[in-house]
Amino acid sequence: MTELSSTTWPWPDLPPGPLGTPSPDLARRLAEASTEPITMPSGDQVPMIVRYEDVRAVLTSPASSRNLRAPGLPRMVSGTSLEDDPSALINQDPPEHTRYRRIMQGTFTPRHIERWRPRAAAIANELIDAAGQELDIVADFALPLPARVICEMLGVPMDRFEQFRGWTEMFLSTSEASAEARGEGFAAFMAYAGELIAEHRVTPGDDLIDLLIEARDEGDRLSESELTHMVFTLIMAGHETTASIIIRGAFRLLCHPDQYAQLAARPELLEPAVEEILRCEGPGGNGLLRLVTEDIELSGGVIPKDTVVLPNPTGANHDPSAFDDPLRFDIQRFAGTAPNPHLAFGHGPHYCLGANLARMELQEAFRALVTRLPSLRAQEDLSTLRWTNDGLIHRPLRLPVKGG
Repeated sequence: MTELSSTTWPWPDLPPGPLGTPSPDLARRLAEASTEPITMPSGDQVPMIVRYEDVRAVLTSPASSRNLRAPGLPRMVSGTSLEDDPSALINQDPPEHTRYRRIMQGTFTPRHIERWRPRAAAIANELIDAAGQELDIVADFALPLPARVICEMLGVPMDRFEQFRGWTEMFLSTSEASAEARGEGFAAFMAYAGELIAEHRVTPGDDLIDLLIEARDEGDRLSESELTHMVFTLIMAGHETTASIIIRGAFRLLCHPDQYAQLAARPELLEPAVEEILRCEGPGGNGLLRLVTEDIELSGGVIPKDTVVLPNPTGANHDPSAFDDPLRFDIQRFAGTAPNPHLAFGHGPHYCLGANLARMELQEAFRALVTRLPSLRAQEDLSTLRWTNDGLIHRPLRLPVKGG
C-alpha cells in the first residue's frame, strides 16, 4: 500500500494499516481510549466510539439522534452533505423513521430479494465471460456488478450509470466540492429519481420501484418525497457500498490464497465467508455521526447530552471482547454456528434496509469468482497497489488478477 501523509489521508488520526487493515491505533483505542476524539475530514473533532458493546448501545439508544442539522454541530465533511437532507431515511428519528420503515418492511424481505438472485448470478458470470482470464476486479467486475443489478431492479437504463456514479462519488467524497456543486448534483439526482417514479406510475411493472409505490401500512403509503428519497438512496448505496465490499473482500482473499482455495473447493463455506468479509471489510468507512440527546453511560465513561459522537463499526468488528483474535481473517470463523454478529450493516432502528440485497449480491459475486476462476491470483504485488484517499469509503483503485 502506498504511504499516505496526513495531508492526503482524510482521517489524520486513524491512518490505515498495511494492506488495508485497520489502523494500528485501533488496538490502543479499544484497550484504553474507547471514546477518544477523532479529527474528521471536515477538521471537526468528536468522540469516536470503538468498543463493540458501546457501539451497539449508541446505535440502539433512544437518545441517539441522526438529526445533525442544527447550526454549529460538528460535520463529517465540509460543505453540503447528505446529512443536510431531513427527508432522507438515514437522517430521521422516531416517530417519522418508524413509520417510514414500517411501510417498507415487506419490500426488502429475503423472499422479495431472492427473486433477483438468478439475475445477479447471471450478470456476475457475464462480466467474467466478457473479461476473460485476466481482469481488473475493480473496473471489470466489482463496480459494474452491483450497478447493473440495482439498475435492473429499479428499471434504470444502464446508459445513465456513469452519471449516477459521478453524483455519488461527489456525495461520498471528502474533497472540498463547492456547496453549489453538491447542491446541483443532489437536485439533478433527485429530479431523475422523480422521473423514474412518474414513469412507473404511468407504466407499472413488477420491479423494485413498483413495490415501493405499492408499499403501505394499513392504507398509509410513502409520500412522493419519501419515494423519491428512497430511490435516490437505493441508487447511491446500492452500487458504491456493495462494490467496495466486493473489492475489499477479493483483495483480502488474495492476501490469503489458501482460504480462496478452500472456498473454491468447498462452496458450502460461501455464506460464512461473506459474513467474515463483511466483519473484516465492511462497510469500508468509519460510520455515521449521532447526536446524543440525553446522557449515555458507556464503558469508557458518560457521554454528555448534546455531544456528537462517531460510533465506529470497524472498531466494533475488531473488538477482542466480541471476536476471538479479531485481526485474523478466517472464512470458517462462523461456519456451522449462529449468524455472525458483526455490525457492518449497523444495529438497532437504522439497521440497513438493503442488508438482504447486499448479502445476496456478495454471495453471487464470490460464487462466480471461485467457481469460474478457482486459481485466481494477483498480477501485481498487493502491497504496492494504490488505495482511494479522498472518500468516506476506502478501497483499492485497481486490482489486476489472473484466473486459470
